[in-house]
Amino acid sequence: MSCPAMAILPILTAPDARLKAVSRSVATVDDGVRALMDDMLETMYAAPGVGLAAVQVNVPKRIIVMDLARDKAPPEPRFFINPEIIWQSEQVAVFSEGCLSLPEMFDLVERPVSVRLRYLNYQGRPQEDTAEGLFADCIQHEMDHLEGVLFVDHLSRLKRNAILRKLQKARRLAANA
Repeated sequence: MSCPAMAILPILTAPDARLKAVSRSVATVDDGVRALMDDMLETMYAAPGVGLAAVQVNVPKRIIVMDLARDKAPPEPRFFINPEIIWQSEQVAVFSEGCLSLPEMFDLVERPVSVRLRYLNYQGRPQEDTAEGLFADCIQHEMDHLEGVLFVDHLSRLKRNAILRKLQKARRLAANA
């Protein structure tokens, strides 16, 4: 029996209004949800990125894929369905963040350094995890997407508008090239 080929999906980029949609919970983890997660993972690797929320590929469901493996380390894909933060540290840290929906744009965002989350895994089994460092930053960033929040929404209006103007300029230049 052969595996169906995975697909690379188009990633929505800001200021696309669909990125502001609040994602719906997944009722059942079935083969369709797993196929979507496989396609999302393939899309994330191709981009390349370390995390991707389903809403970024125009599927407003509470699904996140992530792989924080660095450089030449073997892949370590992770899947989060209906994730929720059940605890967060009072201690915060500032991380440099970028986003596949805001290509080549980066800025500093302050977030809790540690969070505890509950979610369903690839098989639909309930899980709990404590995330720290890059994992904590990435899961919070991706969970923001599920609420229609981009990392630039954590910045001052001046910084956010500057980044959005740069994106629009880059898009215009690409269209005219």
